[in-house]
Amino acid sequence: MARGILRVYLGAAPGVGKTFAMLDEGNRRRERGRDVVVGVVETHGRAKTLAQVGDLEVMPRRSVEYRGAVLQEMDVDAVLARQPRVALIDELAHTNVPGSRNTKRWQDVEELLAAGIDVITTLNIQHLESLNDVVEKITGVVQRETVPDAVVRAADQIELVDMSPEALRRRMAHGNIYPAERIDAALGHYFRPGNLGALRELALLWAADRVEDALDEYRQQQGITDSWETRERVVVAVTGAPDGDALVRRAARIAARSRGELICVHVMTGDGLRVDDPRDLDRHRTLVTELGGTFHEVDGDDVGRALIDFALSQGATQLVMGASQRSRVRALIRGSVIAETMRHAHGIDVHVIAHGEDATLRSLPQRRRWRSPITARRQLAGWAVMLLGLPLITALLVNNADAFTLASDLLILLVVVVAAGAIGGPLPGLTGAVAGSLLVNYYLVPPVHTFTIGERENVVALVVFLLVAAVVSIYVHVAARQSLEARRARAEAEALARSAGTLAAVADPVPVLLNQLAITFRCRVVELRQKRAGSWESVAEATSAATGDAAGDEEITVFDVGDDAQLVLTGPRLSLDDRLVLRSHGDQLAAALRDQALAQEAQRSQLAREADELRTALLQAVSHDLRTPLANIKASVSSLLSEEIHWDDDQRHEFLETVDTETDRLNRLVNNLLDMSRLQGGAVTLQCGAVIVDDVVNNALTSISEVPSTVRVSIPEELPLVLADAELLERAVANVIGNAIAWSPTGSPIRIEASPMGQRVHLRIVDRGPGIAEPERAAALRPFQRLGDESSRTSPNGVGLGLAVATGFVAAMAGELILEDTPGGGLTVVIDLRRADPETVTS
Repeated sequence: MARGILRVYLGAAPGVGKTFAMLDEGNRRRERGRDVVVGVVETHGRAKTLAQVGDLEVMPRRSVEYRGAVLQEMDVDAVLARQPRVALIDELAHTNVPGSRNTKRWQDVEELLAAGIDVITTLNIQHLESLNDVVEKITGVVQRETVPDAVVRAADQIELVDMSPEALRRRMAHGNIYPAERIDAALGHYFRPGNLGALRELALLWAADRVEDALDEYRQQQGITDSWETRERVVVAVTGAPDGDALVRRAARIAARSRGELICVHVMTGDGLRVDDPRDLDRHRTLVTELGGTFHEVDGDDVGRALIDFALSQGATQLVMGASQRSRVRALIRGSVIAETMRHAHGIDVHVIAHGEDATLRSLPQRRRWRSPITARRQLAGWAVMLLGLPLITALLVNNADAFTLASDLLILLVVVVAAGAIGGPLPGLTGAVAGSLLVNYYLVPPVHTFTIGERENVVALVVFLLVAAVVSIYVHVAARQSLEARRARAEAEALARSAGTLAAVADPVPVLLNQLAITFRCRVVELRQKRAGSWESVAEATSAATGDAAGDEEITVFDVGDDAQLVLTGPRLSLDDRLVLRSHGDQLAAALRDQALAQEAQRSQLAREADELRTALLQAVSHDLRTPLANIKASVSSLLSEEIHWDDDQRHEFLETVDTETDRLNRLVNNLLDMSRLQGGAVTLQCGAVIVDDVVNNALTSISEVPSTVRVSIPEELPLVLADAELLERAVANVIGNAIAWSPTGSPIRIEASPMGQRVHLRIVDRGPGIAEPERAAALRPFQRLGDESSRTSPNGVGLGLAVATGFVAAMAGELILEDTPGGGLTVVIDLRRADPETVTS
């Protein structure tokens, strides 16, 4: 029996229309004459979804008793007995009641598919097993019901049911997803715009990855190796040359015109020795990232073949390369990368971009002074072996001329020449080869004591002797140079990696960078000087126990770091390669100095700006919020003291109530001013512990003089404890509740709710006031900010410090105060707090 076909409607969140689409597809197939039944559908009370069932046959469910309750589950046996052509099974991730045929509904679906029944089902992206932890981080909700990715990837058809976060929230607000009593909580928790946007991106990426897998599988089955232009992918090859930036920008323009993807690649040769300037490659990497592309590095001995292999692996449609700068002779000897690339570029358009004249001149290799990689001591030893060994061995061979043939003589002398070359490099080796051939010719080749060679075989033997000795000497030199370059490259990479890590991880990286310079270049002292008031002053210094090979090798090297700083290194003489590495370290040191200067300037500017703003705001506050209650108190007291008017007891009581109310108002205002002063001065002392949120809210409500009856508190008993300072949290909550009471219309409800969100706990104060526009929310959390019509109502927090003080207290407890819109109008203040761990609770 053929296996049934599985079709999955995948959605980003509940309510996007998966079940509706599944039922719509079932109705279409029924109209085409297919035998369709509804195995199980969850309408969640949605009228439009229920109406979509229409005339479809709905299979009766099976009743399962569990813990004294009777629950309804899909009857798999009934569906198998019915043997429809198509079965509609809603909510693939559902967990069946214990005692059911299978633990999970997707296992029920597997049975139906094995029986040859086509299944159409639904699934939300958060139920995929591989995305479970990601969804928990985004939403703060642990998904208990999951489906293995392999089950969904094995589906024959996957259709994404997509909807923008704004449209989904509107559908929720209109009551098309959840009942009215759950709308506000859902919009404030799981259905927040950020959550929905992230879940939508996950769904789109997963679906796109599935399409890519299906396409790759098809191409493999059909034996198709050429790149398909399903999407433009532009690969640009860079070599680290100075004009690589222009090449990357040209490729970016090509990709942008075709709305394609930009991919940059650099091929490193197989020997692992980088001759390109790493700073140029870093600049290329940064530019590609800024242009929205990706940067890759691959290894390969054949550069052209490596480029094509990489382009094919990425599904590239276009390859952009710079014109070769090799001479015709070098291209003839070593081959052309462009020609090799175009030879294998089947189905890929290759663009060769000409270099500008200035770039070509800049990229030409600079002549460097030849320097042997072999130490002076080894060179002296090689010369000693050659100068002493050749005469000594020649004398022994002359005295025993009858015991050896000419071939034996040459082999014995070759050992001496090879030893001189292996120890001292090419100069002792080549000199020894020439000298040895002359000694053999003069003393051992007939006629002796002349440079005449009588036999042709002897000429061949001498030439072979000379060539072998020369090849061995040159090979030793090349091997020594490669070894030196490899050690230097590794040391450079390690030093630069340490420096880069220092810049990212250390607050003050300058001393660490100086210490790394002293170790890298074996300097006794590394000093950093900066120009101040026209003269150089030492600002930092690092020392090392390492010194040169001899006292005479030590010298002082001055290296400029930017315009107003310089490095002074006391140690061994630096080679040209050392200076190139030092330049990279100098660039990092200059960046660190610039960051320090910018940070100090920014701090000074910030302090000056904050002081100016505080001074201005304080003057405004004193002129308004302090004067108003003082004027009311003065008027009431003056009236009581007046002898011209006789006040009855009720009037006197009213004046005293005014004095009491305005005094409380002044007291709150002064307390907030003092609290803000403590926050800005860093004088807040915390006594954090496990705190019960319900107790904090009740104490905060008690501290408020007039709490309207419309305030509703809904905090579950099982809510986890939070890690906070109970007193500071109470004052923060009181400020937020007071703000909500002041700005809410008379008679409108104010809700106080709390719920766990992963390892955090959210306390929410929801009002129906005018709210705060999103562009103004950041300003509303700063001191002395009062938004809205102040003439019609006075905030209980006086000078606009209520939310600012609450924000400061919550931040001091490692929490966050967040402002959100209330669905239907108003402001929701979310206080995000840490969840207390079990150790804190027990202690």
